[in-house]
Amino acid sequence: MSGSLYVVSTPIGNLDDLSRRALEVLGQVDWVAAEDTRHSQTLLNHLGIKARLISCHDHNEAERSPELVARLRDGESGALISDAGTPLVSDPGYRLVRACQDAGVAVVPVPGASALLAALAVSGQPSDRFLFEGFVPSKGAARENALRRLAGLDVTSVIFEAPHRVVSLLESLAGLVDADRELTLCRELTKRFETVRRGPVAELLEWVRGDKDQRRGELVLVLSPAARGEQLSEQDRALAKALLAELPVSRAARVLAAHTGLKRQELYNYLEGVNS
Repeated sequence: MSGSLYVVSTPIGNLDDLSRRALEVLGQVDWVAAEDTRHSQTLLNHLGIKARLISCHDHNEAERSPELVARLRDGESGALISDAGTPLVSDPGYRLVRACQDAGVAVVPVPGASALLAALAVSGQPSDRFLFEGFVPSKGAARENALRRLAGLDVTSVIFEAPHRVVSLLESLAGLVDADRELTLCRELTKRFETVRRGPVAELLEWVRGDKDQRRGELVLVLSPAARGEQLSEQDRALAKALLAELPVSRAARVLAAHTGLKRQELYNYLEGVNS
């Protein structure tokens, strides 16, 4: 195991989800780089692992990486973990992994639990194509612009959100999407109060407003793809009607595609529906 960095997934709730390989790796490496050493110490104590913990988080990763790379090049073995789930998924580690690769140090994945994939798997939403957004901005125009962009995507979108902001996020989405647009709310996955509920955005908004328990714990939101017409702004829909008044559907679709950047065939199908 000498000279390698192992990127190890840890449980997102249920400790039995730690793989046998992950347990073996954590028990054999010389040190474990962790986002929060206090949190990770609790996990290692539970597992009976006495590896040395080294902090590696957003605020010190750039400075810590050269030190850890030097240790690995000297023959030590190390593991990178996050507070829960798979490292680097909305968590630190990117700089350390790149630094190791640039230095010729092997980086080895030890896959396992992931809130992103767990939520997608049970969401009931299309999963052949999806976008992982992570956390949207917390406030202001940046937040509204991010949600507006997600509302117009023709692929499933996966969003992380803090519990104290989930109502405002659902309120914003409800104002951006059609009434029947679906969302799946996944809360406290693999934990005691695990909740998975799918329904129209407006319905989930009322449910979360009325039940304060749904505003606690870890949240993953899975938004269904936009329908063809829903990808267009009100101005674009008005333009579509104006084009149809003057042009055949095929030419109108070409002009609208150039204007919006959307796929011509999808716009052709949308315009045919408007024209019928």
